[in-house]
Amino acid sequence: MTELAGRLFAPRPLSLTAAGRVGASALVLGLLALGLVDAFNSSSVSFALALAGGVLLTAFLALTITHYDTAVAVGLLLMGIVRFEPAPPDIAFAVIVSVAATTGRFRLNRVPRLLRWLVALFLVLNVLSMVDVTVTSEALRFLLITVYLAIFSLWLTGYVDSPGRSRRVVVTWLVIGALSAVVSVVALNMPIPGRSFILGTVDNGERASGLFKDPNVFGPFLIPIAVIVLEQRVSPRLTPLLRLRAFSAWLLLLALTLGVLFSYSRAAWGNFAVAVVVTLATLSLRKSGALRVLRAMALLLATAVVTVTVLSAAGSIGFLEQRAHLQSYDVQRFSAQSLGWELGWTHPLGVGPGQFEVLSPVASHSTFVRTFAEQGFVGLLLWVALLLVTLVLALRNVVIGRDTYGIGSAALLGAWCGLIFNSVVVDTLHWRHLWVVAALVWAGAARRDVPNAAVPALSARVAPRRALAASGPT
Repeated sequence: MTELAGRLFAPRPLSLTAAGRVGASALVLGLLALGLVDAFNSSSVSFALALAGGVLLTAFLALTITHYDTAVAVGLLLMGIVRFEPAPPDIAFAVIVSVAATTGRFRLNRVPRLLRWLVALFLVLNVLSMVDVTVTSEALRFLLITVYLAIFSLWLTGYVDSPGRSRRVVVTWLVIGALSAVVSVVALNMPIPGRSFILGTVDNGERASGLFKDPNVFGPFLIPIAVIVLEQRVSPRLTPLLRLRAFSAWLLLLALTLGVLFSYSRAAWGNFAVAVVVTLATLSLRKSGALRVLRAMALLLATAVVTVTVLSAAGSIGFLEQRAHLQSYDVQRFSAQSLGWELGWTHPLGVGPGQFEVLSPVASHSTFVRTFAEQGFVGLLLWVALLLVTLVLALRNVVIGRDTYGIGSAALLGAWCGLIFNSVVVDTLHWRHLWVVAALVWAGAARRDVPNAAVPALSARVAPRRALAASGPT
């Protein structure tokens, strides 16, 4: 099976001509320009602020040209700031991807060819579904974000091609994630300066949201890096990407866990549970897996004890219990999803990108429902195929013992399973971290070198058992 998957998903040489590179660069910059124009038209931006933004954008372009990897690190750090769209990371990566395309550093050949086709077809269908839109401006805005994120994921797959670049992604994500979680939890429980700005306006500022617009996005943003830290801690010799002391790793994991918990997002809690269980189950199948799982359980138990203590001290147990129950607006969500299924069946190409909220007073709260309503049955099939192919690649990486240049395959599998669960109850199509996790899985699948010798492949452990069973009793 792994050999078949290898032939099916293996990257195929593909290079862009000079005209293609310029065209790709122009496309990304065009998306950025249209997004900025839309943002300026929808808000009152002073001339001085616009001028300052132009100066910063020019300076960042110069940084990208002269210090490419440094610019990427800055863009990754900005991933924790998504209060509006286009968000700061979108602007940064639009510049980075444009420079990469122009200078030949957009390595599309590293993306498994089946994924290229799925992404391309999904984008084409998004464009075709524009024929039946109600509000064209909203459709264009939503479509541009989808196209940008798809291009971003393809670029990131090619970018992560060494332990150094893999470490850059993990370290920046860990820094911004842990910092956002700590600041949010402190602001939620203490009257610090800027408290109202940090907590935002969702649910009267009673939920941690970092610098995200929605706590339901902030919580899941912390989960992939949390399980990556967990695997790094319990298997440090197998995936030596983060050289953290045991206590430091535990503090970081605690901070991320508190951030997820205080986001008070039920979907995020379920996402976290799925990600942790899948990661631990995968680790248990490896050599000395029982010992590693015991280490992880001890780490998680200590985290749980401190978390309950913090909740009790903050007087948040009651609110936590209240959030865990069925909410009054859940009925509205179910009604909106019923409308979404009706729209999908009555519109073969869907109602068009971003039109669900135009036709429904309540958001879809499901990527599957939104995709079905906005791109029809074929769009839903393509989205499901994209999720499943990535899941197969994540499983294959686990089976053959292939990490993503140090990022553990067990953690990426767990994170992806958690995101799939989250996608059932929340619209995740425009989550930057969903496309980042997908790109990391694809980058691992694209490795042409020998898998990490320190990680015993699961197939190598299963084969002897099958042979013994086939030989019968002795």
